[in-house]
Amino acid sequence: MESDSETQSGEDTTPDDWMELADDSPDDSPAVSTDATQKPSEKEDFKLFLITWNVDGLDFENLPERSRGLVKYLNLYKPDVVFLQELTPPYAQFLKKRFESYLMIKGGEEGYFTGMLLKKSRVTLVESEIVPYRTTKMRRNLLVAQVIVNGQKLCLMTSHFESFKACSKERMNQLHVVKWRFKHAPDDVTVVFGGDTNLRDAEVPKVGLPATVCDVWERLGKQEHCRYTWDTTANTNQNISTPARFRFDRIYLRPASKRGVPRLAPNHMALVGLEKLDCGRYTSDHWGIYCTFSAE
Repeated sequence: MESDSETQSGEDTTPDDWMELADDSPDDSPAVSTDATQKPSEKEDFKLFLITWNVDGLDFENLPERSRGLVKYLNLYKPDVVFLQELTPPYAQFLKKRFESYLMIKGGEEGYFTGMLLKKSRVTLVESEIVPYRTTKMRRNLLVAQVIVNGQKLCLMTSHFESFKACSKERMNQLHVVKWRFKHAPDDVTVVFGGDTNLRDAEVPKVGLPATVCDVWERLGKQEHCRYTWDTTANTNQNISTPARFRFDRIYLRPASKRGVPRLAPNHMALVGLEKLDCGRYTSDHWGIYCTFSAE
């Protein structure tokens, strides 16, 4: 089984039931006061704090506790931007209710889809759009938001590329759509793409991203501790007997190039969700990625 099983497992809990269970539980998220979570003043350099995470909302087993686990991590890191994949309508509704200080943008209304949470105090939405993938067999698309952060223009993009090894051609077609967006964005706009790409390393060179675009994990030195985001040797949520380790979840950056516009660069990446919850499972079958950026 790969990164996104569409089967429901375990409990008979319905989506509405788990929403009530999750909402009724106390929020015991730890308070954090680190530099990485403080709101920068207008005089500080341009910074951005981001999380991307496939939350596996299709798996209803222990979903109330797993959803509260996601809430704890978001409260811990206080990101400006959150990219989410495998949301379902009730999961999206739950997060919208829990995070009133964020604006939610959804990439769909039925089944499972992507979404974004944008911190209202830091991120101003200009416009958003859903870009369809014309040949997808799995209802996948590209969710795009044009925003302003600290006076700077950003194009934020998230997606959940076609799953499974056999769908390599379609996955690369979808990466071509992202590539076009990188290539044609105005030079005063910083472009950030993140999501569950399901990409294999050999597929990316066949598409050939522009030289101005960097793979954030590679840019930061290919650190081994945050290489694999879907790792059945460590994450037991899927209960898969055959070990598998892939870097499915990725972040790509194309900094603004116009003279006088701050050039954003990544300076930190870490995996999140590595701690097992009290129910004996993890927040998702994917690890999330926490990434920070600052002006060079």
